[in-house]
Amino acid sequence: MHQPAKHTMPFFKATFLAAALALGGAPLASAQAQLPDFVQTVKDVSPAVVNISTTQKRPKMAQGMPPGGVSPFPEGHPFNELFKHFYEGQPGGGMPNQRPAQSLGSGFIIDASGVILTNAHVVKDAESITVRLQDKRELPAKVLGMDERTDVAVLKVEASGLPVARLGNSDQVEVGEWVLAIGSPFGLDFTATQGIVSALARNLPDDTYVPFIQTDAAVNPGNSGGPLFNTKGEVVGINSQIYSRSGGYMGLSFAIPINTATQVADQLRSGGKVVRGWLGVMIQPIDADLAKSFGMDRPRGALVAQVQPDSPAAKAGVKSGDVILKFNGQPIDNTAQLPAKVAATKVGSKAELEILRDGKEKTLAVTIEQLKDDTASSATPNAEQPGETSLGLAVQPLDAAQLKELDIKHGLLVRQIGDGAAGRAGVRVGDVLMELGGVKLESVSDLKTATSKLKPGQPVALRLIRDGSPLFIALKVE
Repeated sequence: MHQPAKHTMPFFKATFLAAALALGGAPLASAQAQLPDFVQTVKDVSPAVVNISTTQKRPKMAQGMPPGGVSPFPEGHPFNELFKHFYEGQPGGGMPNQRPAQSLGSGFIIDASGVILTNAHVVKDAESITVRLQDKRELPAKVLGMDERTDVAVLKVEASGLPVARLGNSDQVEVGEWVLAIGSPFGLDFTATQGIVSALARNLPDDTYVPFIQTDAAVNPGNSGGPLFNTKGEVVGINSQIYSRSGGYMGLSFAIPINTATQVADQLRSGGKVVRGWLGVMIQPIDADLAKSFGMDRPRGALVAQVQPDSPAAKAGVKSGDVILKFNGQPIDNTAQLPAKVAATKVGSKAELEILRDGKEKTLAVTIEQLKDDTASSATPNAEQPGETSLGLAVQPLDAAQLKELDIKHGLLVRQIGDGAAGRAGVRVGDVLMELGGVKLESVSDLKTATSKLKPGQPVALRLIRDGSPLFIALKVE
Protein backbone atom coordinates (compact mmCIF):
# COMPACT_ATOMS: atom_id res chain seq x y z
CA MET A 1 0.00 0.00 0.00
CA HIS A 2 1.21 3.51 -0.75
CA GLN A 3 1.79 4.88 2.77
CA PRO A 4 1.82 8.65 2.06
CA ALA A 5 -1.67 8.45 0.58
CA LYS A 6 -2.84 6.53 3.62
CA HIS A 7 -2.03 9.41 6.02
CA THR A 8 -3.01 12.31 3.80
CA MET A 9 -6.75 12.10 4.32
CA PRO A 10 -6.83 12.09 8.18
CA PHE A 11 -4.46 15.07 8.23
CA PHE A 12 -6.67 16.95 5.75
CA LYS A 13 -9.77 16.22 7.79
CA ALA A 14 -8.15 17.43 11.03
CA THR A 15 -6.90 20.64 9.43
CA PHE A 16 -10.24 21.37 7.77
CA LEU A 17 -12.12 20.69 11.05
CA ALA A 18 -9.84 22.96 13.03
CA ALA A 19 -10.34 25.77 10.53
CA ALA A 20 -14.09 25.27 10.60
CA LEU A 21 -14.22 25.38 14.41
CA ALA A 22 -12.02 28.48 14.52
CA LEU A 23 -14.43 30.33 12.25
CA GLY A 24 -17.55 29.15 13.95
CA GLY A 25 -18.23 26.39 11.43
CA ALA A 26 -18.96 28.83 8.61
CA PRO A 27 -16.67 27.22 5.97
CA LEU A 28 -18.14 23.79 6.63
CA ALA A 29 -21.70 25.06 6.42
CA SER A 30 -20.89 27.00 3.26
CA ALA A 31 -19.28 23.96 1.61
CA GLN A 32 -22.25 21.78 2.50
CA ALA A 33 -24.66 24.36 1.13
CA GLN A 34 -22.92 24.31 -2.25
CA LEU A 35 -22.96 20.53 -2.68
CA PRO A 36 -26.02 19.09 -4.45
CA ASP A 37 -28.33 16.67 -2.71
CA PHE A 38 -29.45 14.05 -5.22
CA VAL A 39 -31.33 11.84 -2.74
CA GLN A 40 -34.81 13.03 -3.70
CA THR A 41 -33.82 13.44 -7.36
CA VAL A 42 -32.78 9.78 -7.58
CA LYS A 43 -36.09 8.71 -6.02
CA ASP A 44 -38.01 10.86 -8.48
CA VAL A 45 -36.24 9.92 -11.71
CA SER A 46 -35.18 6.29 -11.24
CA PRO A 47 -38.58 4.77 -12.16
CA ALA A 48 -38.18 6.11 -15.72
CA VAL A 49 -34.76 4.46 -16.16
CA VAL A 50 -34.64 0.94 -17.63
CA ASN A 51 -32.17 -1.88 -18.07
CA ILE A 52 -31.79 -3.22 -21.61
CA SER A 53 -30.44 -6.64 -22.46
CA THR A 54 -30.13 -8.15 -25.94
CA THR A 55 -29.28 -11.45 -27.55
CA GLN A 56 -27.23 -11.39 -30.72
CA LYS A 57 -25.95 -14.09 -33.02
CA ARG A 58 -22.78 -12.90 -34.68
CA PRO A 59 -19.03 -13.52 -34.50
CA LYS A 60 -17.43 -12.59 -31.20
CA MET A 61 -14.33 -10.44 -31.35
CA ALA A 62 -11.14 -10.74 -29.38
CA GLN A 63 -11.26 -9.39 -25.85
CA GLY A 64 -11.09 -5.61 -25.68
CA MET A 65 -11.75 -5.01 -29.39
CA PRO A 66 -14.69 -2.87 -30.48
CA PRO A 67 -17.15 -4.07 -33.12
CA GLY A 68 -15.35 -4.18 -36.43
CA GLY A 69 -12.19 -5.46 -34.82
CA VAL A 70 -9.78 -3.11 -36.60
CA SER A 71 -8.82 0.22 -35.12
CA PRO A 72 -9.07 3.20 -37.52
CA PHE A 73 -5.95 4.71 -35.94
CA PRO A 74 -2.29 3.79 -36.53
CA GLU A 75 -0.37 1.65 -34.08
CA GLY A 76 0.68 3.63 -31.03
CA HIS A 77 -1.90 6.38 -31.60
CA PRO A 78 -3.48 7.46 -28.26
CA PHE A 79 -6.99 7.08 -29.73
CA ASN A 80 -6.20 3.46 -30.63
CA GLU A 81 -7.71 2.19 -27.38
CA LEU A 82 -9.19 5.23 -25.74
CA PHE A 83 -12.36 6.12 -27.64
CA LYS A 84 -14.67 3.10 -27.69
CA HIS A 85 -18.41 2.77 -27.67
CA PHE A 86 -19.66 0.98 -24.58
CA TYR A 87 -19.89 -2.32 -26.39
CA GLU A 88 -21.24 -4.60 -23.71
CA GLY A 89 -20.77 -8.04 -25.30
CA GLN A 90 -19.33 -10.80 -23.16
CA PRO A 91 -15.51 -10.71 -23.51
CA GLY A 92 -14.18 -13.39 -25.80
CA GLY A 93 -11.04 -14.34 -27.62
CA GLY A 94 -9.56 -16.63 -30.19
CA MET A 95 -11.32 -17.39 -33.47
CA PRO A 96 -14.76 -15.89 -34.12
CA ASN A 97 -17.73 -18.17 -33.57
CA GLN A 98 -21.47 -17.99 -34.05
CA ARG A 99 -22.56 -18.59 -30.45
CA PRO A 100 -25.21 -16.10 -29.26
CA ALA A 101 -23.75 -13.02 -27.64
CA GLN A 102 -25.44 -10.99 -24.93
CA SER A 103 -25.11 -7.28 -24.42
CA LEU A 104 -26.25 -4.99 -21.68
CA GLY A 105 -27.18 -1.32 -21.65
CA SER A 106 -29.55 1.26 -20.26
CA GLY A 107 -32.31 3.53 -21.47
CA PHE A 108 -35.11 5.79 -20.28
CA ILE A 109 -38.82 6.12 -20.97
CA ILE A 110 -39.95 9.23 -22.87
CA ASP A 111 -43.60 8.29 -23.42
CA ALA A 112 -46.01 6.58 -21.02
CA SER A 113 -47.08 4.21 -23.80
CA GLY A 114 -43.67 2.52 -23.70
CA VAL A 115 -41.35 4.55 -25.94
CA ILE A 116 -37.73 4.35 -24.82
CA LEU A 117 -34.53 6.14 -25.83
CA THR A 118 -31.14 4.41 -25.79
CA ASN A 119 -27.94 4.11 -27.85
CA ALA A 120 -27.99 2.53 -31.29
CA HIS A 121 -24.91 0.44 -30.47
CA VAL A 122 -26.76 -1.14 -27.52
CA VAL A 123 -29.41 -2.73 -29.76
CA LYS A 124 -27.57 -3.01 -33.09
CA ASP A 125 -27.76 -6.53 -34.60
CA ALA A 126 -30.00 -7.68 -31.75
CA GLU A 127 -32.21 -10.72 -32.35
CA SER A 128 -34.18 -10.11 -29.16
CA ILE A 129 -34.40 -7.16 -26.77
CA THR A 130 -35.64 -7.29 -23.19
CA VAL A 131 -36.39 -4.20 -21.12
CA ARG A 132 -36.42 -4.49 -17.34
CA LEU A 133 -38.26 -1.80 -15.36
CA GLN A 134 -37.52 -0.68 -11.83
CA ASP A 135 -40.53 -2.68 -10.57
CA LYS A 136 -38.77 -5.83 -11.92
CA ARG A 137 -41.12 -6.33 -14.86
CA GLU A 138 -39.41 -7.63 -17.98
CA LEU A 139 -40.95 -6.69 -21.33
CA PRO A 140 -39.92 -7.58 -24.88
CA ALA A 141 -39.04 -4.55 -26.99
CA LYS A 142 -38.85 -3.79 -30.69
CA VAL A 143 -36.80 -1.16 -32.47
CA LEU A 144 -38.83 1.68 -33.95
CA GLY A 145 -35.73 3.10 -35.55
CA MET A 146 -32.04 3.77 -35.04
CA ASP A 147 -29.49 6.24 -36.32
CA GLU A 148 -25.88 5.12 -36.13
CA ARG A 149 -24.51 8.55 -37.07
CA THR A 150 -25.71 9.98 -33.77
CA ASP A 151 -25.87 6.62 -31.91
CA VAL A 152 -29.54 7.08 -31.02
CA ALA A 153 -32.21 4.34 -31.04
CA VAL A 154 -35.93 4.38 -30.21
CA LEU A 155 -37.53 1.26 -28.69
CA LYS A 156 -41.14 0.34 -27.93
CA VAL A 157 -42.57 -1.97 -25.30
CA GLU A 158 -46.26 -2.88 -24.99
CA ALA A 159 -47.32 -1.14 -21.80
CA SER A 160 -49.25 1.88 -20.57
CA GLY A 161 -49.08 4.34 -17.72
CA LEU A 162 -45.31 4.08 -17.43
CA PRO A 163 -43.25 6.71 -15.57
CA VAL A 164 -41.71 9.22 -17.96
CA ALA A 165 -38.40 11.07 -17.73
CA ARG A 166 -38.62 14.86 -17.98
CA LEU A 167 -36.47 16.22 -20.79
CA GLY A 168 -34.41 19.37 -20.31
CA ASN A 169 -32.70 21.78 -22.69
CA SER A 170 -29.11 20.76 -23.41
CA ASP A 171 -28.43 24.16 -25.02
CA GLN A 172 -28.64 25.66 -21.53
CA VAL A 173 -26.12 23.26 -19.97
CA GLU A 174 -23.04 25.02 -18.60
CA VAL A 175 -19.57 23.80 -17.74
CA GLY A 176 -19.26 23.25 -14.00
CA GLU A 177 -22.89 22.40 -13.24
CA TRP A 178 -23.67 19.19 -11.39
CA VAL A 179 -25.07 16.18 -13.23
CA LEU A 180 -26.34 12.73 -12.28
CA ALA A 181 -25.97 9.52 -14.31
CA ILE A 182 -28.19 6.48 -13.72
CA GLY A 183 -27.76 3.15 -15.48
CA SER A 184 -26.64 -0.46 -15.17
CA PRO A 185 -22.83 -0.53 -15.16
CA PHE A 186 -21.63 -4.13 -15.37
CA GLY A 187 -25.24 -5.23 -14.85
CA LEU A 188 -25.67 -3.46 -11.50
CA ASP A 189 -29.16 -2.05 -12.05
CA PHE A 190 -30.09 1.55 -11.23
CA THR A 191 -26.65 2.67 -10.14
CA ALA A 192 -26.41 6.44 -9.58
CA THR A 193 -23.20 8.44 -9.99
CA GLN A 194 -22.64 12.18 -9.89
CA GLY A 195 -20.16 14.65 -11.33
CA ILE A 196 -19.97 17.93 -13.16
CA VAL A 197 -20.10 19.00 -16.79
CA SER A 198 -16.43 19.12 -17.79
CA ALA A 199 -16.74 20.56 -21.32
CA LEU A 200 -19.26 21.16 -24.09
CA ALA A 201 -19.35 20.53 -27.84
CA ARG A 202 -16.61 17.91 -27.82
CA ASN A 203 -15.92 16.61 -31.32
CA LEU A 204 -14.84 12.96 -31.14
CA PRO A 205 -13.37 10.81 -33.94
CA ASP A 206 -16.03 9.51 -36.38
CA ASP A 207 -18.80 11.47 -34.64
CA THR A 208 -19.38 14.42 -36.95
CA TYR A 209 -22.97 15.20 -36.00
CA VAL A 210 -22.78 15.09 -32.20
CA PRO A 211 -21.35 17.96 -30.09
CA PHE A 212 -20.83 15.77 -27.02
CA ILE A 213 -21.25 16.86 -23.41
CA GLN A 214 -18.16 15.80 -21.47
CA THR A 215 -18.62 14.93 -17.78
CA ASP A 216 -16.65 13.35 -14.96
CA ALA A 217 -19.65 11.38 -13.67
CA ALA A 218 -18.51 7.76 -13.29
CA VAL A 219 -19.82 5.85 -16.32
CA ASN A 220 -18.93 2.27 -17.25
CA PRO A 221 -19.99 -0.49 -19.67
CA GLY A 222 -23.70 -0.96 -19.07
CA ASN A 223 -24.39 2.76 -18.65
CA SER A 224 -24.70 3.09 -22.44
CA GLY A 225 -28.00 4.67 -23.40
CA GLY A 226 -28.78 5.76 -19.86
CA PRO A 227 -29.83 9.30 -18.94
CA LEU A 228 -27.69 12.16 -17.70
CA PHE A 229 -29.77 14.39 -15.40
CA ASN A 230 -29.29 17.94 -14.20
CA THR A 231 -30.04 19.02 -10.62
CA LYS A 232 -33.68 19.69 -11.62
CA GLY A 233 -34.15 16.02 -12.50
CA GLU A 234 -34.30 16.76 -16.24
CA VAL A 235 -32.51 14.62 -18.82
CA VAL A 236 -29.85 16.69 -20.58
CA GLY A 237 -27.95 13.88 -22.30
CA ILE A 238 -27.64 10.20 -23.19
CA ASN A 239 -24.47 8.57 -21.85
CA SER A 240 -22.72 7.15 -24.89
CA GLN A 241 -18.92 6.94 -24.81
CA ILE A 242 -15.97 6.88 -22.46
CA TYR A 243 -12.28 7.66 -22.65
CA SER A 244 -10.45 4.66 -21.24
CA ARG A 245 -7.21 2.73 -21.40
CA SER A 246 -8.63 -0.18 -19.43
CA GLY A 247 -12.20 -0.35 -20.70
CA GLY A 248 -13.49 1.14 -17.44
CA TYR A 249 -14.07 4.62 -16.07
CA MET A 250 -11.10 7.00 -16.11
CA GLY A 251 -12.78 10.34 -15.43
CA LEU A 252 -13.90 11.23 -18.96
CA SER A 253 -17.43 10.41 -20.09
CA PHE A 254 -19.35 11.71 -23.09
CA ALA A 255 -23.09 12.16 -23.51
CA ILE A 256 -25.24 12.96 -26.54
CA PRO A 257 -27.05 16.27 -25.91
CA ILE A 258 -30.74 15.58 -25.39
CA ASN A 259 -31.71 18.24 -27.93
CA THR A 260 -29.76 16.36 -30.59
CA ALA A 261 -31.22 13.04 -29.47
CA THR A 262 -34.84 14.20 -29.48
CA GLN A 263 -34.51 15.73 -32.96
CA VAL A 264 -33.31 12.35 -34.19
CA ALA A 265 -35.91 10.42 -32.18
CA ASP A 266 -38.80 12.51 -33.49
CA GLN A 267 -37.80 11.71 -37.08
CA LEU A 268 -37.31 8.03 -36.29
CA ARG A 269 -40.76 7.80 -34.68
CA SER A 270 -42.52 9.61 -37.50
CA GLY A 271 -40.71 8.31 -40.57
CA GLY A 272 -38.35 5.55 -39.46
CA LYS A 273 -35.30 7.41 -40.78
CA VAL A 274 -33.39 10.63 -40.26
CA VAL A 275 -33.20 13.36 -42.91
CA ARG A 276 -30.33 15.80 -42.36
CA GLY A 277 -29.55 19.18 -43.78
CA TRP A 278 -26.51 19.49 -46.05
CA LEU A 279 -24.27 22.49 -46.68
CA GLY A 280 -21.55 20.86 -48.79
CA VAL A 281 -18.31 22.05 -47.20
CA MET A 282 -15.34 20.30 -45.67
CA ILE A 283 -14.18 22.19 -42.59
CA GLN A 284 -11.28 22.15 -40.16
CA PRO A 285 -10.45 23.79 -36.81
CA ILE A 286 -8.56 27.06 -36.59
CA ASP A 287 -5.51 27.25 -34.33
CA ALA A 288 -3.79 30.40 -33.11
CA ASP A 289 -1.40 30.64 -36.08
CA LEU A 290 -4.16 30.12 -38.65
CA ALA A 291 -6.30 32.72 -36.90
CA LYS A 292 -3.43 35.18 -37.05
CA SER A 293 -2.84 34.42 -40.73
CA PHE A 294 -6.48 35.31 -41.45
CA GLY A 295 -6.29 38.51 -39.43
CA MET A 296 -8.49 37.21 -36.61
CA ASP A 297 -8.12 38.32 -33.01
CA ARG A 298 -8.57 34.76 -31.72
CA PRO A 299 -9.29 31.25 -33.00
CA ARG A 300 -12.99 30.80 -33.69
CA GLY A 301 -15.36 29.64 -36.40
CA ALA A 302 -15.01 26.81 -38.91
CA LEU A 303 -12.44 27.12 -41.69
CA VAL A 304 -13.73 25.97 -45.08
CA ALA A 305 -11.09 23.64 -46.56
CA GLN A 306 -13.15 22.68 -49.60
CA VAL A 307 -16.51 23.46 -51.17
CA GLN A 308 -18.20 20.58 -52.96
CA PRO A 309 -19.29 21.34 -56.52
CA ASP A 310 -23.00 22.06 -57.05
CA SER A 311 -23.57 22.07 -53.29
CA PRO A 312 -25.69 24.58 -51.37
CA ALA A 313 -22.50 26.29 -50.21
CA ALA A 314 -21.16 26.53 -53.76
CA LYS A 315 -24.46 27.99 -55.00
CA ALA A 316 -24.37 30.54 -52.17
CA GLY A 317 -20.85 31.66 -53.11
CA VAL A 318 -18.87 30.09 -50.26
CA LYS A 319 -15.18 29.70 -51.12
CA SER A 320 -12.28 27.69 -49.81
CA GLY A 321 -10.52 29.75 -47.17
CA ASP A 322 -13.71 31.35 -45.87
CA VAL A 323 -14.20 31.18 -42.11
CA ILE A 324 -17.81 30.52 -41.08
CA LEU A 325 -18.40 32.62 -37.96
CA LYS A 326 -22.17 32.25 -37.55
CA PHE A 327 -24.92 29.96 -38.82
CA ASN A 328 -28.41 31.45 -38.73
CA GLY A 329 -27.20 34.04 -36.24
CA GLN A 330 -25.71 31.45 -33.88
CA PRO A 331 -21.96 31.82 -33.21
CA ILE A 332 -19.70 28.96 -34.30
CA ASP A 333 -17.03 28.84 -31.61
CA ASN A 334 -15.57 25.55 -32.85
CA THR A 335 -15.97 23.25 -35.83
CA ALA A 336 -17.98 20.63 -33.89
CA GLN A 337 -20.95 22.98 -33.68
CA LEU A 338 -21.46 23.63 -37.40
CA PRO A 339 -22.28 20.09 -38.71
CA ALA A 340 -24.79 19.51 -35.93
CA LYS A 341 -26.54 22.84 -36.58
CA VAL A 342 -26.67 22.27 -40.34
CA ALA A 343 -27.88 18.68 -39.95
CA ALA A 344 -30.72 19.84 -37.68
CA THR A 345 -31.87 22.48 -40.19
CA LYS A 346 -34.99 21.65 -42.19
CA VAL A 347 -34.26 20.63 -45.77
CA GLY A 348 -35.31 23.34 -48.21
CA SER A 349 -35.17 26.14 -45.66
CA LYS A 350 -33.11 29.31 -45.99
CA ALA A 351 -30.15 29.96 -43.72
CA GLU A 352 -27.65 32.76 -43.28
CA LEU A 353 -23.90 32.26 -43.13
CA GLU A 354 -21.76 34.98 -41.62
CA ILE A 355 -18.25 34.48 -42.98
CA LEU A 356 -14.84 36.09 -42.84
CA ARG A 357 -13.16 36.50 -46.24
CA ASP A 358 -9.99 38.49 -46.91
CA GLY A 359 -10.27 40.08 -43.49
CA LYS A 360 -13.83 41.31 -44.04
CA GLU A 361 -17.09 39.91 -42.69
CA LYS A 362 -20.01 39.31 -45.02
CA THR A 363 -23.32 37.45 -44.98
CA LEU A 364 -24.38 34.84 -47.52
CA ALA A 365 -27.84 33.30 -47.99
CA VAL A 366 -27.92 29.54 -48.50
CA THR A 367 -30.70 27.02 -49.16
CA ILE A 368 -30.13 23.83 -47.18
CA GLU A 369 -30.44 20.59 -49.12
CA GLN A 370 -30.68 16.97 -48.00
CA LEU A 371 -27.48 15.23 -46.95
CA LYS A 372 -26.31 12.57 -49.36
CA ASP A 373 -23.74 9.88 -48.68
CA ASP A 374 -20.43 11.10 -50.02
CA THR A 375 -17.45 9.00 -51.01
CA ALA A 376 -13.90 9.87 -50.15
CA SER A 377 -11.33 9.69 -52.90
CA SER A 378 -7.63 9.10 -52.47
CA ALA A 379 -4.71 9.36 -54.80
CA THR A 380 -1.20 7.97 -54.99
CA PRO A 381 0.67 10.44 -57.15
CA ASN A 382 3.65 9.36 -59.20
CA ALA A 383 5.56 12.39 -60.47
CA GLU A 384 9.09 13.09 -61.61
CA GLN A 385 11.80 15.76 -61.48
CA PRO A 386 10.94 17.69 -58.32
CA GLY A 387 12.04 21.26 -57.91
CA GLU A 388 13.49 22.55 -54.64
CA THR A 389 12.22 25.60 -52.73
CA SER A 390 13.50 27.68 -49.82
CA LEU A 391 10.79 26.19 -47.58
CA GLY A 392 12.83 23.00 -47.26
CA LEU A 393 10.84 20.75 -49.57
CA ALA A 394 10.91 19.46 -53.14
CA VAL A 395 7.75 19.69 -55.23
CA GLN A 396 6.55 18.95 -58.74
CA PRO A 397 3.43 19.88 -60.75
CA LEU A 398 0.84 17.15 -61.22
CA ASP A 399 0.22 15.70 -64.64
CA ALA A 400 -3.20 15.64 -66.32
CA ALA A 401 -4.10 12.17 -65.03
CA GLN A 402 -3.26 13.07 -61.44
CA LEU A 403 -5.23 16.31 -61.64
CA LYS A 404 -8.24 14.43 -62.97
CA GLU A 405 -7.96 11.77 -60.27
CA LEU A 406 -7.98 14.41 -57.54
CA ASP A 407 -10.61 16.49 -59.38
CA ILE A 408 -8.48 19.64 -59.20
CA LYS A 409 -7.10 22.07 -61.78
CA HIS A 410 -3.66 22.75 -60.31
CA GLY A 411 -1.33 21.67 -57.54
CA LEU A 412 2.25 20.78 -56.58
CA LEU A 413 3.14 17.32 -55.33
CA VAL A 414 5.50 17.20 -52.34
CA ARG A 415 8.24 14.66 -53.12
CA GLN A 416 10.77 15.37 -50.36
CA ILE A 417 10.80 17.13 -46.98
CA GLY A 418 13.96 18.50 -45.39
CA ASP A 419 14.80 21.00 -42.68
CA GLY A 420 12.74 24.13 -43.11
CA ALA A 421 9.45 25.90 -42.54
CA ALA A 422 7.40 23.31 -44.43
CA GLY A 423 8.56 20.42 -42.27
CA ARG A 424 8.05 22.40 -39.07
CA ALA A 425 4.52 23.27 -40.14
CA GLY A 426 3.65 19.60 -40.68
CA VAL A 427 3.78 19.28 -44.48
CA ARG A 428 4.28 15.64 -45.53
CA VAL A 429 5.56 13.78 -48.53
CA GLY A 430 2.58 13.07 -50.82
CA ASP A 431 0.73 16.25 -49.91
CA VAL A 432 -0.52 18.33 -52.85
CA LEU A 433 0.02 22.06 -52.29
CA MET A 434 -2.80 24.21 -53.69
CA GLU A 435 -2.40 27.75 -52.38
CA LEU A 436 0.03 29.71 -50.23
CA GLY A 437 -1.20 32.99 -48.82
CA GLY A 438 -4.03 33.02 -51.36
CA VAL A 439 -1.67 32.48 -54.32
CA LYS A 440 -2.58 29.55 -56.58
CA LEU A 441 0.31 27.11 -56.97
CA GLU A 442 0.43 25.88 -60.56
CA SER A 443 4.21 25.70 -60.93
CA VAL A 444 7.38 25.59 -58.84
CA SER A 445 7.98 29.21 -59.72
CA ASP A 446 4.57 30.12 -58.27
CA LEU A 447 5.61 28.58 -54.96
CA LYS A 448 8.96 30.38 -55.01
CA THR A 449 7.25 33.69 -55.77
CA ALA A 450 4.71 33.21 -52.96
CA THR A 451 7.51 32.17 -50.58
CA SER A 452 9.54 35.29 -51.37
CA LYS A 453 6.65 37.45 -50.13
CA LEU A 454 6.47 35.79 -46.71
CA LYS A 455 7.36 37.93 -43.71
CA PRO A 456 9.55 36.30 -41.03
CA GLY A 457 7.50 35.21 -38.02
CA GLN A 458 4.18 35.98 -39.74
CA PRO A 459 2.03 32.84 -40.16
CA VAL A 460 0.38 32.38 -43.56
CA ALA A 461 -2.26 29.84 -44.59
CA LEU A 462 -1.07 26.98 -46.80
CA ARG A 463 -3.88 25.06 -48.48
CA LEU A 464 -3.14 21.47 -49.47
CA ILE A 465 -4.71 18.10 -50.17
CA ARG A 466 -3.72 15.10 -48.04
CA ASP A 467 -5.01 11.60 -48.75
CA GLY A 468 -7.73 13.09 -50.93
CA SER A 469 -8.97 15.52 -48.28
CA PRO A 470 -8.37 19.30 -48.19
CA LEU A 471 -6.49 20.85 -45.29
CA PHE A 472 -5.14 24.22 -44.20
CA ILE A 473 -1.80 24.51 -42.35
CA ALA A 474 -0.28 27.64 -40.83
CA LEU A 475 3.20 28.03 -42.26
CA LYS A 476 5.71 30.40 -40.72
CA VAL A 477 9.26 31.21 -41.86
CA GLU A 478 11.92 32.17 -39.33
